[in-house]
Amino acid sequence: MSVRLAAAYAHCKQLTATHGRTYYRGTQLLSPARRSGVYALYGFARMVDDIVDTTTGPDRLQQLDDIEADLHAALARPDHRPRHLEVLAVADTAAVFGIPHEYFDAFLRSMRMDLPDSDHYVATYRSMTQLRGYMYGSASVIGLQMLPILGTVGDVATATTAARALGDAFQLTNFIRDAGEDLDRGRVYLPTDELAVFGVDEAMLRRCRRNGQVPPQLRRALAHLIAITRAEYRLAEPGIELLAPASRPGIRAAFTMYRAILDHVENGGYRVLTERARVPTPARAGHIVAALVHRGRF
Repeated sequence: MSVRLAAAYAHCKQLTATHGRTYYRGTQLLSPARRSGVYALYGFARMVDDIVDTTTGPDRLQQLDDIEADLHAALARPDHRPRHLEVLAVADTAAVFGIPHEYFDAFLRSMRMDLPDSDHYVATYRSMTQLRGYMYGSASVIGLQMLPILGTVGDVATATTAARALGDAFQLTNFIRDAGEDLDRGRVYLPTDELAVFGVDEAMLRRCRRNGQVPPQLRRALAHLIAITRAEYRLAEPGIELLAPASRPGIRAAFTMYRAILDHVENGGYRVLTERARVPTPARAGHIVAALVHRGRF
């Protein structure tokens, strides 16, 4: 491994440890080689996400176009020298683990859906079907990219379905947890058709963001969306046993830690529009210990 490639992986590891603490704790149970691949995927996704969410100006779409071109060149030519360390690491990971390149295109397509300058821009999602179209690129393909890194045993088709479900479960959890922050960015990921059944509209969401109230209609709507998300976790959970034995504890820990966010949303009174639900550090440690103990069953 070249010095620059080693630096690229180290950079992605630091990004994961700094910005994806729950995710990072789960990766500590993976083997070093698999762990580095996961860091590369996270680092690349984080770089793109930061461009979309934390930068401003009309050049964001051009930045994504440049990154996509840089990535395509790196995937096609081993001698290409990418501008970004994240691109270098993820291109190497894709080559090492045989990750299909179209997954990266799907991811970048969904990220463009978050940019007002893009022809694909969507600010408010009306239905779960529309949201799932976005989530294929923003979440499902993340699970699919992870699968070759983690390794599988048994039926690959079943493992693939579970991997997609796990990506979607994590993403739906984020949408619920981050609903207030997303409103500030002008986005509503919680499907408005689902909310409307309970008497909730965008005006109510914004009003509750301002005044900190959680009316009964909003509580019921969020409980409904949490139930949908838990169904995704149930669909994903059997897939953990189809992973390579060495990968199971790490994914089980990430699975239980992320799912626990939903419990904290409920226990916190569904105050997601004004407060960010977090899994306390001692609880995170407990999930990791539980995953290690669970390893003995395989």
